Amino acid sequence: MGGKISLLTRRPPANGRLVTILSIDGGGVRGIIPGVILAYLEEQLQKRDGPDARIADYFDIIAGTSTGGLVTAMITAPKDNRPMYAACEIKNFYYENCPAIFPCKNRDTIMGTIRSSAEAVKGPKYDGIELQSTVNKLLGDTTLSQTLTNVVIPAFDIKRLQPVIFSTIDAKKDRVKNARLAEVCLGTSAAPTFLPAHYFETKEEDGTPYSFDLIDGGVAANNPTLVALSHIRRESLSQNELFKDINLRDTDQILVLSLGTGAAKHEEKYSATKASKWGLIPWIFHNGFTPLVDVFTEASSDMVDIHMSTLFQCLSSEQNYLRIQDDTLSGDESSLDNASRENLDRLVEIGEKLLQKQVSRVNLETGKFGEITSEGIKGKFTNGDALRGFADRLSGERKRRNKKKFIHPKMVCRDS
Repeated sequence: MGGKISLLTRRPPANGRLVTILSIDGGGVRGIIPGVILAYLEEQLQKRDGPDARIADYFDIIAGTSTGGLVTAMITAPKDNRPMYAACEIKNFYYENCPAIFPCKNRDTIMGTIRSSAEAVKGPKYDGIELQSTVNKLLGDTTLSQTLTNVVIPAFDIKRLQPVIFSTIDAKKDRVKNARLAEVCLGTSAAPTFLPAHYFETKEEDGTPYSFDLIDGGVAANNPTLVALSHIRRESLSQNELFKDINLRDTDQILVLSLGTGAAKHEEKYSATKASKWGLIPWIFHNGFTPLVDVFTEASSDMVDIHMSTLFQCLSSEQNYLRIQDDTLSGDESSLDNASRENLDRLVEIGEKLLQKQVSRVNLETGKFGEITSEGIKGKFTNGDALRGFADRLSGERKRRNKKKFIHPKMVCRDS
């Protein structure tokens, strides 16, 4: 980026360390949008550190919900001690697998709509068999404890009526929580009305089965950024070697990249006038969309973003928190399950255009999101500019750690 963008090139804390967080929202097929963003970031890291650089090399915690959880697994699961997928391969994964996971038959016909309405009453829209096959083939017997950096993946247990936060750190401490990564991905992706709830078991130390009855993590945390930050706070208080020196009151020590999967806020596809007449069925199926799911996932994502923006702005560390999100989706673009080639192409285009859009941030006085400018820069300060700045800082932090020989779990054998 050069010296121009001083907003994103400030010196790190005195101890030479940052805690780095990547967070990826849920959103079904719209997960291809953050896939495009991650491919760009990884490309920038490779320009600085060589072609073997991968996203997992630079983040202390990668958090993902639903489709974001699957992306998290793809870029952190090991294959010959390196990430299974490069970020540039995420897009092709969606193209190759989503049409079979979410078949588009009869989507645009009257009979298709009637059939979908009837099926919405008697069971989930999709049987989940293709998703299970794809995820199990992809991840095999890899467990949470084996990821190449720390991951955090939320789900919701409907039997216990409470969120379940799966993480690498917990998996290394507790056998019960060291589930297969595939099971965790299927649990966090089990969106109500779209896919069946997911059941699996692990074993306690004495061999006693421990069960999980899971649905989509978006019920609890569609935007898992705050979950990741809370995870760090817990580990800091418990004197985890990696996080014990981190002062969470000093956000200058924390670098956060939060990626959304798009939203349809400008379209205004629901209204109180219409919804006031809805009963149970319209709330779960309306014109091909699921209002109830849309409402709780968007509410979850936005509340977390407002909280994070407020925290970092109030502590004068705005440059350490970057949220990239497009809220101008319309029609099928905002669908969780439209996996047609045409729609996937549009979503990729949206991701690419996001890189050229000006960075936006919530205004604490108005509560609305607005574009920002960077000090010392003429013209727009784009998401691409900001990502290049993040790449500078991530690369610099990794070099400092290697130089000072910090003990860092994800760096073991990484550079040999």
